[in-house]
Amino acid sequence: MAKIRTVIDDIDPDGLGLIYTHEHLITRPPAVQKDRDLELSSYECSLRELTIFKECGGTLLVEATTLDYGRDPSAMARMSKEAGVPLVAVSGFNKAAYFPLWVETTPLNGIVDKLVGDVLDGMDGGAHRAGHLKSGGSYNFIHALEEKTTRAVARAHKETGAPIWLHTEAGTMGLEMLDILESEGVDLEVVVVGHSDRNPDPWYHAAMAERGATVQFDGVSKVKYHPDSVRIACIKALLEAGHAERLMISGDMGRASYLAGYGGGPGFAFIATKFIPRMLAEGIDQEVIDTIFKANPVRWLAQF
Repeated sequence: MAKIRTVIDDIDPDGLGLIYTHEHLITRPPAVQKDRDLELSSYECSLRELTIFKECGGTLLVEATTLDYGRDPSAMARMSKEAGVPLVAVSGFNKAAYFPLWVETTPLNGIVDKLVGDVLDGMDGGAHRAGHLKSGGSYNFIHALEEKTTRAVARAHKETGAPIWLHTEAGTMGLEMLDILESEGVDLEVVVVGHSDRNPDPWYHAAMAERGATVQFDGVSKVKYHPDSVRIACIKALLEAGHAERLMISGDMGRASYLAGYGGGPGFAFIATKFIPRMLAEGIDQEVIDTIFKANPVRWLAQF
């Protein structure tokens, strides 16, 4: 049976339950990002949040902090052991605004080699391996360097088998990034298009699902973008279109002010204790919920 690559080792997916597929525990965004609420640099506060996740029934968490966003493999491995929660780390990039200079100056094949090494040998030359790859686009356009990194991710996937996650800025350019991956020969079954609920357009969601990609809604609880009633409506639309197996949900709690461990909220508990009960109350069956939070993440991640 295929396994899931975590920062500690490759694990059998049997027995896993609730999985969050896009969260952050330790982040140090580059200085160009002036909003330091996006920095999660307290090990103890982040450990507390991961412990809350476990206490709410969480069994595996995908940590989505990239090379250009302050990824810390050693801290992730230590935290995973202390909390008793398997963590899947990432190799790859967020968006061009955050890229270090070497992304521009390094040939594409050199970037591919870096990503492949992170997955097969260990992140940054260490002992802890990445279990998925990430690329992203900008708001309503794909920067030339984002196309470069997306092609690098596609080629690294073909060498390693590692699944792919795409950052979309405000839910835009998902279809266009799928075009790039497809032009590189990637089977879109291994691709997740993140932040898709920031663009609450059922046609757009179905168009990606029909191509075989998984649509991810990860703005749950973020009323400043849309109330959760909008997300519930988009979930139901995707289900009614026959795409239950093409949907994953997470929280992307990437701000200190979002996390209970840092004194904020709603934190990792929200989906387990409030959003899933709301899904049930709104008529979404438990079997479908299990598909969204367990079966679909396992199918995506178990590539090793």
